[in-house]
Amino acid sequence: MSMTGKIGSFGGYEPLFTSTERRRFQRVHIDLFGRIVLPSKEERQCRTVDISPGGMNLMCTARPEIGDNIVAYIDALGRFTGQVVRRSPEGFSMTINASPERREMLADKLTWFANRIALNLADQRGHERIEPIQKFVPMRLGSGEELVVTIRDLSASGVSVEASYLPPVGERVSIGKAYVTVVRHFEGGFAANFLTPFPAKEIDQAARL
Repeated sequence: MSMTGKIGSFGGYEPLFTSTERRRFQRVHIDLFGRIVLPSKEERQCRTVDISPGGMNLMCTARPEIGDNIVAYIDALGRFTGQVVRRSPEGFSMTINASPERREMLADKLTWFANRIALNLADQRGHERIEPIQKFVPMRLGSGEELVVTIRDLSASGVSVEASYLPPVGERVSIGKAYVTVVRHFEGGFAANFLTPFPAKEIDQAARL
């Protein structure tokens, strides 16, 4: 099933999820900031990697135990409660405890976000992509670690690079002096959008990030 909707009934879009069961489990890659409250009442900052009406995957320095009850406050979406079901080096995944009505409301919000992202990407693909002369640039991760990556191509709105390490989708890193958000992975690299797009006239083969 396509991740994007079509122009139609919901706010100008067809629903992203076509049945109650699929609405519950369809995940949308989305980058939103928030905070969590641990069972100890300690609070930590977090960011979403993906969300469905039934659960969410969060990037966070906290390492709660599987089964822990978590309260999450996510920007633009609100407050959620749930249990930790999986842990990873970057964070953890949790269920979302919600009534059927609230799951439907969350599915509608995710539909809106997914279509907005899709329309932005479609618009960005309209920018001309060029292969720069200067291909090797440093990439700095949120941890401060720095790696060298190779630029495949770039445009006014984004860049495609080859890299030995692939930051998670939704991660914000710097490539050269430009800050970007990772939007997808491909074999041997990833594509990212500039947080602040460049004027198209500034992007040519001599461009340096």
